Amino acid sequence: MNVLLLNGPNLNLLGEREPEIYGSTTLAQLEAIVVARARQIGCGLHSYQSNHEGALIDRLHDARRWAQGCIFNPGAFTHYAWALRDAVAAVKYPVVEVHLTDPTKREEWRHKSVLEGVAAHRIAGKGVDGYLDALDWLWMKASPIRT
Repeated sequence: MNVLLLNGPNLNLLGEREPEIYGSTTLAQLEAIVVARARQIGCGLHSYQSNHEGALIDRLHDARRWAQGCIFNPGAFTHYAWALRDAVAAVKYPVVEVHLTDPTKREEWRHKSVLEGVAAHRIAGKGVDGYLDALDWLWMKASPIRT
């Protein structure tokens, strides 16, 4: 099974930006943790981060040729990026929406996710563990073969 690990805007600043909210783990550390877990269960994993909506859409589209699932933290795009919603709806593989924090327990403008209804699953408020849970969920729900 191959998985795309996709991170949106400002996630390149993990570990620096508001660590009291998002934690001290950097994006590189987060990716290494998820890659290690993917290796344990026999998954291929490709990571990508962008602050640009179009670049994220391009990755979602490109992954339809090789991925069986996607772990996606769209960051603030969660709340208004309708083109990302359309891209998630267009691909045939399951996309798990992941958030380090729980947006429903933050500012009201964060409560709505435009991915609701098109993402296969949502995990929020579990920090880095949410990414691991998303990988495990994909493995159980979308993997053509399990070892």
